[in-house]
Amino acid sequence: MTKDQITEIVAKQRAFFQTGATLDVEFRIDALKKLRRVVADNEAAIAEAMGQDLGKSAVESYMCETGMVLSEISYMLRHVRGFAREKTVPTPIVQFASRSYQKPTPYGVTLIMSPWNYPLLLTLDPLADAIAAGNTAVIKPSAYSPATSELMKKLIESVFPAEYVAVVTGGREENASLLEEKFDNIFFTGSKTVGRMVLEKAAVHLTSTTLELGGKSPCIVDRSADLKLAARRIVFGKFLNCGQTCVAPDYILCHHSVKERFVECLKAEIRRQYGSDYLRNPTYGKMISGKHFRRVAGLIDPEKTVIGGGSDEAALKIEPTVMDRVTWDDPVMGEEIFGPVLPILTFDSIEEVIGVVNSHDKPLALYIYAGDKAVIKAVTSRCAYGGGCVNDCIIHLATSQMGFGGVGESGMGAYHGKTGFDAFTHYKSIVDKKTWLDLPMRYQPYKKLYDKLIHLFLK
Repeated sequence: MTKDQITEIVAKQRAFFQTGATLDVEFRIDALKKLRRVVADNEAAIAEAMGQDLGKSAVESYMCETGMVLSEISYMLRHVRGFAREKTVPTPIVQFASRSYQKPTPYGVTLIMSPWNYPLLLTLDPLADAIAAGNTAVIKPSAYSPATSELMKKLIESVFPAEYVAVVTGGREENASLLEEKFDNIFFTGSKTVGRMVLEKAAVHLTSTTLELGGKSPCIVDRSADLKLAARRIVFGKFLNCGQTCVAPDYILCHHSVKERFVECLKAEIRRQYGSDYLRNPTYGKMISGKHFRRVAGLIDPEKTVIGGGSDEAALKIEPTVMDRVTWDDPVMGEEIFGPVLPILTFDSIEEVIGVVNSHDKPLALYIYAGDKAVIKAVTSRCAYGGGCVNDCIIHLATSQMGFGGVGESGMGAYHGKTGFDAFTHYKSIVDKKTWLDLPMRYQPYKKLYDKLIHLFLK
C-alpha cells in the first residue's frame, strides 16, 4: 500500500469519527457482535492460517488465540454499557453547588500494530478494546505471518468499512508511512527496538501510546517448590508456540540444592509432553523464519545441553532444549531468547535472586515456584516486573479481569478488560456548576471573612 493510500485511509477514518457515529454504545455493541461472529465462524480457517505461519495445532490455535479473542469480545459485550457511562464523583464543598463527573471519551483514530508470534490474539484483542471504547482503528499486522495477516484482512473487510476499521498489510515501508501519520492513539506490540522507534514517531504529534514489549522473564524455582509440578507447568509455558511467546520463561534461577533433581524432572516432562521425536511431533510448532531459526539455534551450546539441541532448518524446527551450568557470560543470556531454549542458572539465597532480577532490565513477566510464603512475598514485593504467576506461568494474561502490560524496558500501559477499555479512552473531568447559587468568596475584592472561610474549607 502506498503512502497516499494510507493517508487517505486515515483521513476517511477521521471524517467518520467526527460524525459521532462511534459514540453510540449500541453502535459499538453491534460492531463487537460482528467481530465475534466473523471470528467464531472462521475458527477452522484461522487454525489453518496459523498452522502455515507457525506450525500451531488446531487445539493450540483455539486455546491461545481464537478462544481468548472470543473471550475478550464477550467480556466487552457484557460490560461496555457500564464502562461507557458517565461516573459522578464527590464534589468539594468549596465548589457548592455543582456536580462533578468523569466522561469516558474515545481518543479517535487509533493505530494498532501487532507482531507475528500470536498474530490473531495480539491484533484482535486490542481491536475489541478500541471498538468498545468508541474509536476507529487502522490495523497493521506483521508481514512475518502472511497467511494469518491476509486472512484477518479478508475477515475485517467483510464486516467493517475501511473508514471504521481498516487493515494495512505490508512491511517496513508501510510501517514507516503509518508512523508518519497523525493518530490519536497508538497501540504497539513487538520488540523494544521497534518500540523505541514508535515512541519517537508518536512524540512528534504528542500521541498517547501503549507499548507491549518483552524482555528476559525470569522463572525462579525455590527449594520449597513442588519440583515435578513446576517442571510440568514450565515445560508447557516455555515450549508453547515453540518458545515464541513474549511472556515465556526466558531462563530459570534454581536453588542449587534442588537443581539436579529439577533438571531430571524437566527432562522427564519434555519427553512426556512432546514424545521422543520432537522434530516430527505434528503438534509442536516451528520458528517463524530462517533468520529467526538461525539466531536461536546459534544460542545453543552443545556442551551445556542436557536435553534437546537438535534442529531441522528445512522444517524451521528446533527441539525443546535445556541448557545447564549457564552463566551470564553465555550468549544465551545476552538477549531475549524467543525460542525453545531454556537455560538454567542457580542461586543460594532469595536475596541473591532479588539482586539479580533488579540489576537487569525490568522484565515483562516473572514466575516464582515455591511453597514458602515468605519467599513468595519477598520476590513478588521487591522485584520489578510487569506481571506474573506464583507456581505457574503465562496464565496471568489469560483473563479480562486484570490488566496485562510491562513496566520500564518491558513496556508502558496495559490492556485486557476494563484496563483495555481505559487504554483507548480519555476521561474528561467535568464540573457542572449550578446557576441558582454563586458563592462570593473567590471574587475580588477579597475580605477577611471570605479568607477565613477559604482557610476553613481548603485544608
